[in-house]
Amino acid sequence: MQKKLLGLAVAGALAAPGIALAQVEVYGFVNMSAGMVKYSEPSQFTVGGGSTVGVGSVSKWDVQSHASNYGIRGRENVGMGQTAWFQIEQNAPMERSNNVAITPASRNSAVGIQGNWGNFFIGQWTTPWADLDALWGIGTVGGLGPITSIIGRRETTGAAPNPNCANGHTSPTPGICDAVEAGGGVGHAFWRRASQSIFYQSPVFAGVQLKFMYQTNEGKATTTNGGTVIADPSMWSASVQWAGMGGRVRVGAAFDAHKDFTTAGETDNGFRVTGGWNFGFMDIGLAYEQMTYKAVSGDCDAKQYGIGIAIPIGQGAIRGSYAVAADIKGDFTGAAAPAGTFGAGSCGAAPVAGLDTTNNGAKTWNIGYDYRFSKRTTVGFGYAAIENDDAAVFTWTGMPPTQTGGGAGITGQSVANTPLPGSDPSVFFINIVHRF
Repeated sequence: MQKKLLGLAVAGALAAPGIALAQVEVYGFVNMSAGMVKYSEPSQFTVGGGSTVGVGSVSKWDVQSHASNYGIRGRENVGMGQTAWFQIEQNAPMERSNNVAITPASRNSAVGIQGNWGNFFIGQWTTPWADLDALWGIGTVGGLGPITSIIGRRETTGAAPNPNCANGHTSPTPGICDAVEAGGGVGHAFWRRASQSIFYQSPVFAGVQLKFMYQTNEGKATTTNGGTVIADPSMWSASVQWAGMGGRVRVGAAFDAHKDFTTAGETDNGFRVTGGWNFGFMDIGLAYEQMTYKAVSGDCDAKQYGIGIAIPIGQGAIRGSYAVAADIKGDFTGAAAPAGTFGAGSCGAAPVAGLDTTNNGAKTWNIGYDYRFSKRTTVGFGYAAIENDDAAVFTWTGMPPTQTGGGAGITGQSVANTPLPGSDPSVFFINIVHRF
């Protein structure tokens, strides 16, 4: 009741004079950790002046915010069994050093109509591909698990989720990643949200539900002389999932197709299968996914897999997970390689002097315990680690602090929360989650 009254107050403040919005709710999710972060010694990196030097490991205390957010949502019965609804959600960084600006409607935000025929909505939302994470991601305390690190190759290149090209809203340059919506923070990784999109979710029948999403080609671009189409990016994502035995058994599969994202005229694609089984004394989740990025001169294939486990103990649970991102397979004609470069033109990364860029996989594992004081508040603690190969730079979403502290002249760390190549981040932490 208090949430609805607060929502009504917010709605009244937002509405024009004399207009009232009913059934509006303010909600949110605050997820924060404090702990000791460690970066191991990286493979190598360069300092201003061109010399190549080794860097030792470093440990730092830090406070982190894991996808904290807040929003407003509402529903209205419009007759004939139909319900109109909306949701506007944004991120809440909660600590200034994570370099994330508060952007209205940066998270799941849409408007739609729902009935016994299903749910139709338009806006920005997690893809059907992404929604399957709920079927298996039960092995994480706080936000330090495989879903925010290497599953989907989420942080392989920091700001550029696709490791095969640059990311940025600079369409229609041929070969650019995610020319559609990268600038809006939704990126090219397969699990992320999609903006400018149309969604449909079927009703659940005998435990089965279908989901479909189409991202429009609003980024279609032509040349200035003659109107020749040089990029027509769009994407679609579809999934089917089933739950049975009272929800104890669940399984889902998804397929994505991303047209003109990595290379104009080509379509990246991927598929995944996730699921789990709650035995009562233990809940186990599994995930497997494979992706093909269409680079200019060849295919680049990536695959990831993982397992999550939750063992209930009283009002809490021991949670753990293990996941692997295999090396990206494939070769194409890349840029000229610097002297001493291995794997020039490989799919894994741009050529880097002295690094074997084909060695770009990683492993991650975490273990911890969380205790639910109530439906809203959970407190936990744990340990999480990522083992990066020589050319890999995996980390967790929004993971500060920077490894080098932003030291002058350092060029090896191009993105604030991305490790140097080959460095292994790890963290001991305590975590508090509150939902409202």
